[in-house]
Amino acid sequence: MDWNESTRRSFLKQFGAAGAMALAAAKAEGVGLPAAQTAAPGSSPTDLKQAATRQQRMQWWHDAKFGMFIHWGLYSVIGQHEWAKEFQGIPIPQYEILAKHFKPKPNAARDWARLAKKAGQKYMVMTTKHHEGFCNFDTKLTDYNAVKQGPGRDLVREYVEAARAEGLRVGFYYSLMDWHHPDGAKCATDEAARRRFVDYTHGLIRELLTNYGKIDVLWYDVAWPLDAKGWESEKMNQMVFELQPDIIVNNRNRLEGDFSTPEQHIQASEVGRAWETCMTLNDSWGFNRGDDAWKTPKVIVDNLATVAKGGGNYLLNIGPEPDGSIPPQTVAILEEVGQWLETNGKAFYGTERCNAGGNVNANYTRRGNTLYVHQKFWPGHTPAAEWLSFYQPEAVIAIGGLKPKVLSAKLLKTGQPLKFRQDEFSLQLTGLPVQAPDQPATVIEVECDGEPIVDHGAERPLWPRYKVGISI
Repeated sequence: MDWNESTRRSFLKQFGAAGAMALAAAKAEGVGLPAAQTAAPGSSPTDLKQAATRQQRMQWWHDAKFGMFIHWGLYSVIGQHEWAKEFQGIPIPQYEILAKHFKPKPNAARDWARLAKKAGQKYMVMTTKHHEGFCNFDTKLTDYNAVKQGPGRDLVREYVEAARAEGLRVGFYYSLMDWHHPDGAKCATDEAARRRFVDYTHGLIRELLTNYGKIDVLWYDVAWPLDAKGWESEKMNQMVFELQPDIIVNNRNRLEGDFSTPEQHIQASEVGRAWETCMTLNDSWGFNRGDDAWKTPKVIVDNLATVAKGGGNYLLNIGPEPDGSIPPQTVAILEEVGQWLETNGKAFYGTERCNAGGNVNANYTRRGNTLYVHQKFWPGHTPAAEWLSFYQPEAVIAIGGLKPKVLSAKLLKTGQPLKFRQDEFSLQLTGLPVQAPDQPATVIEVECDGEPIVDHGAERPLWPRYKVGISI
């Protein structure tokens, strides 16, 4: 990635700390990290304690699969991406003026939570403090907060109450990196500054996890410029679990955490390691009025299947406008995704990691011995149908390398049973309508007599190869 890709890691690369940053990136991607149910060799007491309770704490999260990320802060007033301060080189005194002009409408978070529920999302994660250093919550540690500045009220409390009202789990995003605090950069080379800044950071996290009741997720971000020892991350997590024993935490404070966090791409961690892809709905996290690179519902639905196939979660971001309103494009896309999930959620929520290869036309998820085929490009009238179905116009779908034996197949949307035949090469589903029964993807439920495995290359050695080595 380069600077123009507008990701958090872009900032880290600008400082040239290649060794430390490579380690941070590896952790963020889940590379070489131990399985979630056991702690790594030499783990600290806190890591061991986390590992012992991880399965119980994370069960709801594994079932939920789909969450809403919310990036909202002073950068929303500018409306040119959440990194506007850095990209535009805005001095701190000038940037601070935005705090007086940040005046959201009452209870904007209610609309976010209602949309999340409509979209089929089961949890929410809001930016309590982004890199800009502005606290969206009531704090005694700085006046640079929503209560004492333009909003005049606790925006995090409104969010928490809105999420709970819709039955959604509550998560807090917290940026360790801070562009505003006077010790935010100096802490790397000045021990007195480090002590002040770490105490400040731990204090803010303590307030967040004390003042709002039960919190389900703590989502750390960007640990620059300190390592785990400098942040006292072990002590930090110990405090977090003392305050919120059932919480789950990510790995961006330079510790293992409960789950890995690939960003803007889907990359499954090794078997047993929990992971969550966070992704923007366009190309920006915060509100960016000029960013029209919206992902389509078809892309979102396919991403949901890809994430679930790898056993992960999908945290999809919205960037509310300065007053908290949701961009209309966001609403339209998420509502369509939610409508699809109303019918097809069985093929997504609570599914397990699926051993299935890639397919341009389809995706796969699994629950036990049931394979869900997410057909994103419908074949229409298949020429082969002429010899598979007595010349009746129909669509035919074939899945090469599917094992084991198939017992039944049906359209998930309608429950219509499907005809099929299976040989050593593939499963062929016949009698399908020429037009796709569902959009943006049609799901076919295939019951097998064992765990389904789709290996599209497995049939290659079985193909009869005629005239090989014969001159013609």
